[in-house]
Amino acid sequence: MGRISPYFDIKKDSKGNEYMEVYLEGIALLRLVLSNKGTSFTQDERVELGLDGLLPPQVNTLEQQVDRVYRGYLRVSDPLGKYQYLRAVQERSEILFYALLAAHLEEMLPIVYTPTVGQAVQEYSYIYQNPRGLSFSPLNIDRANTVVKSYPWYDVRMIVATDSSAILGLGDQGYGGLAIAIGKLALYTVGGGVSPFHTCPVKLDVGTDRLDLINDPTYLGVRQRRMRGESYLAFVDKFVQAVHGRWPKAIIQWEDLSKEVAFKVLERYRKEIPCFNDDIQGTGAVAVAGLISACRLKGESLGDQKIVVFGAGAGGIGVAWAIVEALVREGLSRADAHARVFVLDSKGLVVEGRAMDPHKQPFAQDPERISGWRVAGPVPTLLETIQNGAATVLLGLSGQTGAFSQPIVTALCQNTARPVVFALSNPTSVSEALPEDVVKWSDGRAIIATGSPFPDVSYKGSIYPIGQGNNAFIFPGLGFASILSECREITDNMVLEAAYALTDYTAAKHLDAGRVYPPVRELQEVSVRVAVRVIRCALNDKVAGKVDLDGRDLDAYVRSRFWKPRYLPFVRGQ
Repeated sequence: MGRISPYFDIKKDSKGNEYMEVYLEGIALLRLVLSNKGTSFTQDERVELGLDGLLPPQVNTLEQQVDRVYRGYLRVSDPLGKYQYLRAVQERSEILFYALLAAHLEEMLPIVYTPTVGQAVQEYSYIYQNPRGLSFSPLNIDRANTVVKSYPWYDVRMIVATDSSAILGLGDQGYGGLAIAIGKLALYTVGGGVSPFHTCPVKLDVGTDRLDLINDPTYLGVRQRRMRGESYLAFVDKFVQAVHGRWPKAIIQWEDLSKEVAFKVLERYRKEIPCFNDDIQGTGAVAVAGLISACRLKGESLGDQKIVVFGAGAGGIGVAWAIVEALVREGLSRADAHARVFVLDSKGLVVEGRAMDPHKQPFAQDPERISGWRVAGPVPTLLETIQNGAATVLLGLSGQTGAFSQPIVTALCQNTARPVVFALSNPTSVSEALPEDVVKWSDGRAIIATGSPFPDVSYKGSIYPIGQGNNAFIFPGLGFASILSECREITDNMVLEAAYALTDYTAAKHLDAGRVYPPVRELQEVSVRVAVRVIRCALNDKVAGKVDLDGRDLDAYVRSRFWKPRYLPFVRGQ
């Protein structure tokens, strides 16, 4: 990928062995997180690089370091404290952080990502310690071309950019949303094989409408109301132009943009630069993958289902889109596919003819189709939609805690022997239902998944598996494939192919055990399978820049480039 940084580079010796050539020495080498090996510097390296006497005498292996910091992690009792501990490790030694995370992925994923990252976002200005990534604001956006030159990595390939307008189910979180971008990139690296030497978290600080943040003396973001309309788009234009100018092969993942701008931003840039929106496309892909797996458990097809999507924001519409596309792929006409997907917003069922945001219109039901329904008011409610629409599947993307009540689940059970209930809103505090309640209300008949991690449920002597519909099963592999194929565009086909790759992996490994998603500990293997399928799709869609990948063993290619944390020998450079 070319030289990495002004401070160091990775090279190969005459035998093909990698080493790190460094252009720093002494304490500066220990303060740069991607070059700091800490107690793993050898005695010879310590002498050569001006570290002699700056470190404890003992030389440790990476494994010994991981064991030491894990012991420290276990001494921290509360989740936010654990989050801060891990971030401190990351800001001290990046390689050590990823080695620790990889060794304890299932345990630590809920800390570095949902649900704990939600609390970190909310308290970001209070717990802030170290700078990371790039921040663009009205104060520097006109100098965007200079700002990107400040970043120390020469060849960035993956950017996660957020304006923090719709963080998880928490809404506008101002500058704190940068924690989400940092967390997502950690998953790209530990789960998807993307080298941290080629990533960049970005905060698009266009202001906040939270007066409590603006008036908080500790708040770190710009103290102004959010930019909107043409001024907002002009701001993002300058960011995109600067990024593309310095890093023309970088992929941009748009993260946690509000529904008012998420669709506009995606459509504005998706043909100009390789980019995707994880809240729309990643959520859609992971939801439809789990839904297809649930249908296989039922012994039915996706086309047999009547599906209710509760929530019409970026995630809900993304899920509706993915389901319609999957139904068409399975042989239904587009009209029949739309007829089977009922989308509800805060007012009720989305029906043609009533006022609504443009992104909802393609999923509005024809009034004639529901003309015979028995409803009490002008717009069918969630319960009325389930009853009249004979729904068999209920997907929650509303961020409304407890929205799936017992009458809702009972009504769903009356339409099918095995209802599917996915409460996908996260963090945990905004889940539409608790899995143990759904198991009890359905008498163990429901197939359940959630957005945040929940334990399996014991009921009447049986164990009911609770899958986690985590976008991490999609975006790391999708992004890694886009990097490796040097794609010019991330197509809808590539996103949908990621979903089917996840479904096929689950079917081969876990469906017999009643699981609709794999366990998080298998994230790396899932990402490899996803990446292979997405690269093949990029080649078929003629958007891959690396056409020489056609005909190659893509599985071997992906695995050979999957980054793993390890310390390299250091050599002083000139």
